[in-house]
Amino acid sequence: MTTRGPAELLFIIPAYNEEAALPGVLDELAGAYPDADVVVIDDGSVDATAAVARVGGAVVLQLPYNLGIGGALRTGFRYAVRKGYQRAVQFDADGQHHPDEVPALLAALDAGADMAVGSRFSDGQPGYRVGRLRKAAMGVLTITMRRIAGRHFSDTSSGFRAFSRPVLEFFADTYPAEYMESVEALFSTVRAGYEVVEVPVQMRGRALGAPSNRTWRLVYHYLRLFVVLLAAAPRRKRATPPPAGATAPSEAAS
Repeated sequence: MTTRGPAELLFIIPAYNEEAALPGVLDELAGAYPDADVVVIDDGSVDATAAVARVGGAVVLQLPYNLGIGGALRTGFRYAVRKGYQRAVQFDADGQHHPDEVPALLAALDAGADMAVGSRFSDGQPGYRVGRLRKAAMGVLTITMRRIAGRHFSDTSSGFRAFSRPVLEFFADTYPAEYMESVEALFSTVRAGYEVVEVPVQMRGRALGAPSNRTWRLVYHYLRLFVVLLAAAPRRKRATPPPAGATAPSEAAS
C-alpha cells in the first residue's frame, strides 16, 4: 500500500496469529485516530494476520519466522525511527487496549516524560484480574524493580506504552528479544536516565483468539527474568581495609 507518512503518531502492533481480533482493533484505531499511522509486525503468523492487517489499512512488516514479541517490537521501533516518527504507542493486537486511554499516555509525553506506561493497577482498582501465579510473580517483580532501580512501578509488565523520539531511538538498538521483555525494557530505560511515568488505564480482557504461552512457559520466563534483573543490579563495593600499620585519618590529625 502507499503510505502518506509520517503522521504525528504511529501505533506499533506486534501480532502473532491474530486474524480474529486484529480487524476489530484496527477499526477502533481508525475511528479514534484517523490521522495516525499503524504498523503491524506479523511475527511469523501461520494464519491470515498479514492479510487482515492490510485490509484494515495498516502497513505490514512480515517476519519470516516467529521471533517473539521482543523481536517484533524492535522491528517496529526501527521502522518508526527510519520513517521519522516523533512518538509512538505500543498497542496490543488482541483487543485488550482501548483507544480511549491513549490520550492519557500522550499527555504524559506532553508533560515531559520520555516514556509513559499504562498501568492496570496504579489507581488501586481491582478491575483487571490476573491469575494467582501471575499476580504473585508480578508482585515480586514490582519489589525487585524498586530495589534495583529505585523506582516503584505498579505494572511492570504492561504492554500499553507511549514513547518519545529519544526512547524510540534507544529501543531500535537495545530492545530485549526474550519474552517478558517489557520488564527488562522498563529497567533499562530507567537505568539509562530516561523519565518514565505510569498512567492509570483501564484494560479489557482478550477479545478473540488465544494466548500464546502456557503456565509452565510463564514460570520459566519469570525465573529467567528474575535472574537477568538480579545480574544487572548494581553491586555495592566492599570497603577496602587500610594497609597494615597505616595511620587512621583521625589519628594523623591529632
